[in-house]
Amino acid sequence: MVLAAGLGTRLKPITFELPKPMVPVLDRPVMAHIVGMLGRQGFDQLITNVHHYPDTIRGYFGDRLEYRHEDELLGTAGGVRNVADFFGDDPVVIISGDALTDIDLNALVERHRATGGVATLTVKKVTETSEYGVVIHDEDGRIQGFQEKPPAEEALSELANCGIYCFTSEIFDYFPDEPFADWADDVFPVLLDNDVPFYVHEIDDYWNDVGSLDELRQGTWDALHGKLRIEVTGAAVGEDAVVGDGSSLDEVEVVSGPVWVGAQVSFGPGVRLMGPVAIGDGCEIGEGASLRESIVFPGTEVAAGEILIGAIHGGTGIVDRMRALDAL
Repeated sequence: MVLAAGLGTRLKPITFELPKPMVPVLDRPVMAHIVGMLGRQGFDQLITNVHHYPDTIRGYFGDRLEYRHEDELLGTAGGVRNVADFFGDDPVVIISGDALTDIDLNALVERHRATGGVATLTVKKVTETSEYGVVIHDEDGRIQGFQEKPPAEEALSELANCGIYCFTSEIFDYFPDEPFADWADDVFPVLLDNDVPFYVHEIDDYWNDVGSLDELRQGTWDALHGKLRIEVTGAAVGEDAVVGDGSSLDEVEVVSGPVWVGAQVSFGPGVRLMGPVAIGDGCEIGEGASLRESIVFPGTEVAAGEILIGAIHGGTGIVDRMRALDAL
C-alpha cells in the first residue's frame, strides 16, 4: 500500500494545487518514483488511499493502482485498516507516498518473516533526533518504546521511524474501535502494553520524507548528486549536466553543476545555470534568465531576464505536463 491521502500542510503553497505525493522530483512525481521502485522489486499488486485532489492521482496512475477514497481522513493506521480486505492473509507492506527512497523492500519482508513478529518497522540512524520519532529496541531488535522528536541530549535512540512497515494481518486485532487510528498514538502503544513482539529493520539505504520545502530541495539535490538509486531520464552532457529528449544546452552557459534538464525544455539565448538546478519537462526559460540552486517544476515559464536564487518555481498544469510526457 502506498499512503497518499495526507494534506501535505508543510509543503504549502505547493499543496494548494497538488496532493503531496504528486510533487515533482526531477522528471516525475515522488509517488511515481515509489511505484516504479515497487515494480522493479516485484511488487505488482498495489493499492493507495486518496483524499486530497484524488482525481490528480487517479488521472496520473490510471489502472496501475487500485484506489480507496477516504471521504474523511482515517489516520496513518486507519487508512491501512480500511483496505485490509485487499491484503487478506498476506503480509501487509506499507510505504508513504512522499518517501523518496531506494530501500530494498524484499529485505524488509525477509526480516519480518525471520523475526516472527506481528510488525516490523524500518528505521535509519539520524543525527538530528529532534526532527523525528525515534525507536528504542533491545539487542535482538525487539521494540521497547518510542520517543517523539527528542532533543539529542535526551534521546534514547538515534534510529528514526521511516514510516515503512511490514505487518501480519493480526495487527488489526490491536486497533481501536473507532474508524480513525494513528500508528504512533493508537496502535504501537497497544502492542507494547500487550507485550506483542514487533521489531526494527535498520537500513543504510537512502530515505527522505519529502514532507517539507527543505526536504524537497534536499531530496532533489541528492538525486542530482547520485546519492540515491532512482530511475531518471536524460543523457549526460559533459560532466555537469543531464538533458532530456528534445532539450538542448547549446545556447546555455552552465556556470556550475550539477544541472538536470527534462524533456522538451526551451531556452532563450544567454541563459545561465548555476547548480544545483533542476528544470522540469516542458519548461520555457526566457532569454537572459539566470538560475542558481533552484527547482523549476514541469510546464513552468521563467520570464526573460528573471533571476531565481534558491527558488522552487511552479505554475499551472504541472501534473498535466508530467502525465503527457510519462505516457509517451
